[in-house]
Amino acid sequence: MGVGEDFAKFKDNYQITQEMIGSISYRYKRITRQLNTDFRGNTSDTANSLYVGSYGRDTAAKGLSDLDMAFILPYAEYAKYKAFASNGPSALLQAVKRSIQKTYPASESFGDGQVVVITFDDGVRFEILPVFDNQDSESCTYPNANGGGEWRVCNPRAEMKAVAKRSADTNKNLKYLGRMTRVWCAHCSVPMSGMLIDTLAYQFIENYVNRDKAFLYHDLMMRDFFEFLSQQPQTQTVWRAPGSGSHVSRNGIFEHKARSAQLRAIEAVNFDLVHQDWSRRQKWREVFGNLYPA
Repeated sequence: MGVGEDFAKFKDNYQITQEMIGSISYRYKRITRQLNTDFRGNTSDTANSLYVGSYGRDTAAKGLSDLDMAFILPYAEYAKYKAFASNGPSALLQAVKRSIQKTYPASESFGDGQVVVITFDDGVRFEILPVFDNQDSESCTYPNANGGGEWRVCNPRAEMKAVAKRSADTNKNLKYLGRMTRVWCAHCSVPMSGMLIDTLAYQFIENYVNRDKAFLYHDLMMRDFFEFLSQQPQTQTVWRAPGSGSHVSRNGIFEHKARSAQLRAIEAVNFDLVHQDWSRRQKWREVFGNLYPA
């Protein structure tokens, strides 16, 4: 197989399995039904919930362990907990946790600052963010129980729309780029959050020369993206998320590992030029691990 076929096979390998998608959907619907029952008086298993995070932006890859979802609560709940004399956000998170425990009493669950976390036996964690829609119908207010409690604003819908549009404009390459970068981060223990990966990929691909090319160009795209990552100022601690402009913080220094991946990508591209297919694949497997075809 050539480079294009290899990266097409790689895409098949790093996609989330149908079994995992089914498991996520089953749990998502059960949680949604219980929250709707307790907070809205109906038993819908889809209304008032949405996938957010990497899964919601469709940039998650195989090996996903954290699933982010938001549940939209009635405004009356916001008024109720905002009136609390002491840490209404914490009290709200506890109420949401108690509701979810009716459906998943045996799973480990706890309130964690801004979300309710449920850890299942297979290691998958659901992080449920309770939110209230704002008047602009796009942004949301959510609770932050840390530091005595406060209410903050987020806009995951704008982030998802921005990523979806740019991905459509680039022949899906933005989403492919986000997924491949996640595989690299997992294999090489790179300290980058999913939101930071998507933010930098979004910036990189905007004017990239091969932004809309097919799988045949994915080796060049990854080589050039690693260079882009390696050149980020190590003193920079915050970037702006696509769509929402929210702050995205760094988790650690990733530039050195990006430079190492760039050098291996350069070698892989050079091996391809002289038709040394086995050596080319081994270099990419050093970057991505066993999900890349041998």
